[in-house]
Amino acid sequence: MQTARTVRRETTLGLTSAVHRSKALSKAGLLERMFTLAFSGLVYPQIWEDPVVDMAALDLRPDDHVVAIASGSCNILSYLTAAPARVSAVDLNGAHIALGKLKLAALATLTRHEDFLRFFGQAQSRDNVELYDRLIAPRLDPTSRSYWEGRNLSGRRRIELFARNFYRYGLLGRFIGAGHLLGRVLGCDPRVMLKARDMAEQRALFERHLAPVFEKRLVRWLIRQPASLYGLGIPPAQYKALAADSDDGIKAVLHHRLERLACGFDLKQNYFARQAFGRGYAAGPDASVPPYLERGHFETVRERAGRVSYHQSAITAYLASLPAESCDAYVLLDAQDWMNDADLTALWTQITRTARPGARVIFRTAADERLLPGRVPATILDRWRFEAARSRMLGDQDRSSIYGAFHLYVLPGAPA
Repeated sequence: MQTARTVRRETTLGLTSAVHRSKALSKAGLLERMFTLAFSGLVYPQIWEDPVVDMAALDLRPDDHVVAIASGSCNILSYLTAAPARVSAVDLNGAHIALGKLKLAALATLTRHEDFLRFFGQAQSRDNVELYDRLIAPRLDPTSRSYWEGRNLSGRRRIELFARNFYRYGLLGRFIGAGHLLGRVLGCDPRVMLKARDMAEQRALFERHLAPVFEKRLVRWLIRQPASLYGLGIPPAQYKALAADSDDGIKAVLHHRLERLACGFDLKQNYFARQAFGRGYAAGPDASVPPYLERGHFETVRERAGRVSYHQSAITAYLASLPAESCDAYVLLDAQDWMNDADLTALWTQITRTARPGARVIFRTAADERLLPGRVPATILDRWRFEAARSRMLGDQDRSSIYGAFHLYVLPGAPA
């Protein structure tokens, strides 16, 4: 049986292969190894890609096989609302695999939407731990159970995070918490955004309370340090691309992304903004939550949960294990921002080999640029059609607002 320590070690080994590009004692090498250390535990309690946009791009069909990077699994379970035949969830991070399997075990045992929403929506009740011990734990595989019942640095079992607002933890949760603390110290409290009654007030509150933080000397210094953005899951190579995305550098890019998150969508309909400014989902029957947590989808997601399988692996290695022409949709998140040209070529070789006619690939990039041309051989990339106009339209609809671009590629040909 794998223990939580073994899972963490495998996570670190996988990240080492994916991220380390430079000599260990160089500045770049030290930054890469700091990132690996930061990323070796739970990173994303919630995924930061909008699954509604994903499903609009993928146009999932009843016989589709979806291969997707799992992250926090909000995407994986939300895709079930579109009824694909099979979803293969892949992630290097063992903590993310354990989180996904916890959600599947909960779906197999919790019959009331109120219990499921309290567990994974509000995620801050002692009742969640009681439900875990009584109902969910016996349905978990030994490795995932070892992870959730293992103890963190505070000495508490990890499952107890669901009694203490799970969304305040993980690398991203702590990064957001640090941002709130820094903002309050500097007189720019992010929670003020929750007072907005409409989008006009969102704009006024942003300009008055959040925009000024970028002029603070401490903030200007912090955002010039690549390690300061590790909490957003941005490795050193991705930081460079992000910084080059504006003539005014990283400050202008971050200002623009935060402005879009705060002002680009009605906060009442944007659970990403609610997480950023309120550190959790809003309560109430009409609150914005990921599709898999919506009351109207609960029975559907429960019924289809058996279509999901989890695999701790690099996505290229997982695809290499599959037969030719066995996949219809690929969700790469922003993983390609981590990759060098050889990695990209290896990945797209396997995507092209395993893709059925009509297959779709979606991904996001930190920078607003075409990632693949000139880096993946034309003999591979020319087989795919980049949907430029549709990609821009879908990117504009992405409520998470933190990426520079959304990309949709389609393999020509009618699905079998």
